[in-house]
Amino acid sequence: MYLGQDAASVSDVGLATALMPTLLGLAFAGVRAVPASACLLQMFFVHVFSVMESSVLLAMALDRALAICRPLHYPTLLTNDVLGKIGVAITFRCLDLHLPLPFLLAHMPYCHPQILTHSYCLHPDIAPLACPGAWSAVYSLLVVLSAMGLDPLLIFFSYGLIGRVLQGFGPREDRWKAAETCAAHLSAVLLFYVPMILLALIDRLRVPVPQPAHTLLSYVHFLLPPLINPILYSVKMKEIRERILKRLQSKKVGWAQ
Repeated sequence: MYLGQDAASVSDVGLATALMPTLLGLAFAGVRAVPASACLLQMFFVHVFSVMESSVLLAMALDRALAICRPLHYPTLLTNDVLGKIGVAITFRCLDLHLPLPFLLAHMPYCHPQILTHSYCLHPDIAPLACPGAWSAVYSLLVVLSAMGLDPLLIFFSYGLIGRVLQGFGPREDRWKAAETCAAHLSAVLLFYVPMILLALIDRLRVPVPQPAHTLLSYVHFLLPPLINPILYSVKMKEIRERILKRLQSKKVGWAQ
């Protein structure tokens, strides 16, 4: 699904771009305060691109599940029309559902010290600062959990179906080739969700983890996928591999001369 890889690239670039203003300001200028409007705007884009990344990973998992579990029906199930509808659904999920979040948080009364845990603005960091009884936080919490909680379950369910099919897939070589098609995507899934799940467990269970380790996990979750995903996806592309081999061969010829 090349469309999925293109959308994943957009979400990676958008997420890294949304995080950069406060990260660079803190790292190079020592800026430790951010205006409320800028904070809410950053929060909106961070969550939009995070949910886009999650939605694309889910779509790619379903794509691989159909390709391996229903190979004969794959061309008729995933037509261009269906892919277009999936793209519209992802856009609606990212923008329309998250658009009210900044406005809800902006009009909430805040009673706690407005000190954030991370060097960027996130909903789980901002919402707890509100006064008790601010029920508008319920909507924002449900919106965030609807994507980041549901998508990993569906992705791992898809890979459960894939693993079940591969057990009786015939020769070992064929099973290995089929598994190779999922290796890059599964690596991207684990890289994106494992740090997020660990952070959620640490916050929920109040595990006594040092703040530097907590901050490092958040950086791994948000910043490492945009750096690693292009390598994971491109290394499997035949055209790029052939170009690399040609360049290496040309260099060897030049050295020999």
